[in-house]
Amino acid sequence: MESLLAAILINGLLLGILYAIIALGYTMVYGILQLINFAHSEVFVTGAIIAYETFRILSPAPDAPPGSGLNPYIVFVIALVVAMLVCGLLNILIERLAYRPLRNAPKLVPLISAIGVSFILQDLLRLFEGVQGRFDLAVNVPAAFNANVVTILDNNIQIKDVLLVVVAAVMLFGLNRLVNHSKTGRAIRAVAQDRVTAGLMGIDSNRMIALTFMIGGALGGLGGVLFAMKFPNINAYSGTIPGTKAFSAAVLGGIGSIPGAVLGGLVLGVVENFLGVLSSFALIFPKLAFLAAIKSEYKDVGAFIALIVILIFKPSGLLGRNTTEKV
Repeated sequence: MESLLAAILINGLLLGILYAIIALGYTMVYGILQLINFAHSEVFVTGAIIAYETFRILSPAPDAPPGSGLNPYIVFVIALVVAMLVCGLLNILIERLAYRPLRNAPKLVPLISAIGVSFILQDLLRLFEGVQGRFDLAVNVPAAFNANVVTILDNNIQIKDVLLVVVAAVMLFGLNRLVNHSKTGRAIRAVAQDRVTAGLMGIDSNRMIALTFMIGGALGGLGGVLFAMKFPNINAYSGTIPGTKAFSAAVLGGIGSIPGAVLGGLVLGVVENFLGVLSSFALIFPKLAFLAAIKSEYKDVGAFIALIVILIFKPSGLLGRNTTEKV
């Protein structure tokens, strides 16, 4: 029983951290433009594909002698930097071409544009890998990252899990310093609060919006690399489900709120993992034999049901502010 509860908590928190990183990209853009950037799922999976390509190109061949090739940690850092840079620039390009011309249009128009960009990116990614004869990709995660660091109640913690936590913690610390303790962060928050007044105070709104998109894209790229290491089987369409869940996590925590996105991701990750192993409780508690019918395939449905229930009682999300606008 203790082992099962520990597995729910550990795996749920690791999954929740991934959701939180992706959700931050949604919430940063929504916070400054009140726009739901549905293309963020594909920006995120672009980071995952960059991780695949980086590990494929820079990792030693399977038949190479031990110790040959670059250090796997250097390859990991290269993958992170390249993914964050490419995805950040990609998000700027999306904002400049697809969203900025529609900034004064009714809110439904850029929303539809975001969905269109999402489909375009999916097919561009499919084309990029397709011309090389690939569709389903298996990320060549360095074997060193699969080594166990510690075992907690029969649950193994691998090096890639530690990397996930460490990178996420550094990213959150840096994001908090940037947004809440820097001149640039104050400018971003001023534009988010009142774009016209911020402009009168000498703040370049377009520049701050582009910077916010770059930060959101970089977070998506970082999340994509970590996702590819945790779930190495990916393709151009792999961003849809985790992206939808991350968006749900942002809404759950209170979209537009950075702490809310983190809390929403962690809650959604733990709830999803709990529902995924619910049938196991039928073996531990015979009186709950009916739980055996709730297979792990229902965890996605259950997570969204939990989301709906929470939002019924707190529509603004766990840490969101009350607003008259509908999300």
